Amino acid sequence: MKLTRARIAIIDFHGTLCEQDCFNAFAQFKEFDPYLIAADYDRFPGEVDGIIVPGGFSFGDYIRPGAMARTAAITRPLVEQAKKGTPILGICNGFQILCEIRLLPGVLLKNRDGRFICRDVSLKVMSRRHPFLKHVDQGVLRVPIAHKYGQYYASSDTLARMRDNDQIALCYCDEDGALSDDANPNGSVQHIAGVTNRRGNVLGMMPHPERRALPWSPGQDGRLLLESLIAFREFAFAGG
Repeated sequence: MKLTRARIAIIDFHGTLCEQDCFNAFAQFKEFDPYLIAADYDRFPGEVDGIIVPGGFSFGDYIRPGAMARTAAITRPLVEQAKKGTPILGICNGFQILCEIRLLPGVLLKNRDGRFICRDVSLKVMSRRHPFLKHVDQGVLRVPIAHKYGQYYASSDTLARMRDNDQIALCYCDEDGALSDDANPNGSVQHIAGVTNRRGNVLGMMPHPERRALPWSPGQDGRLLLESLIAFREFAFAGG
């Protein structure tokens, strides 16, 4: 039996800015069939092989970033897809949304210095337990950030459970892969830049892989993270 092109739903919340960037990044892969879906929809059309929750300022970041996205019609089917095991990638504001709707542990707070940060950072791959990062051979990736509320925080008890379950996926590091306060741009607890849910099919990260995935991008490390959905699908297709 042959795999068909994977249908990748990219959710467009009111205030989302990076949906077209994500679409263009996925459209270059022959394995993907990306499409945009407005957050006003209360279901996904047909089969869904993967879901992207892109960055931006959903609902103007009122109350706090990602909080009002919980009221959108698409949120319920998004949670249902997560429970089914569908791979879901939340980027920047998408990470904030996934935390707000409790698909991921923790919360994103204002950056340590209270300022918006936009620059490249180095990321250390901390876990290859699930297909999201299993195929990534590089130990350190170079990807940009663009956020004001990117400081990841979770209680000590939650962090202990996350470590036990191998849910810490990516950490800020220097170019050699060393974790340090100097390499941590926003003050995230334990230098965390990305986490998964316990099952491993939901990944949230503050950096923007789609901005380092196109042929003319100043670097291709983000492409490796997007390719993970291919590996994830092949893993599921093989009965993993």
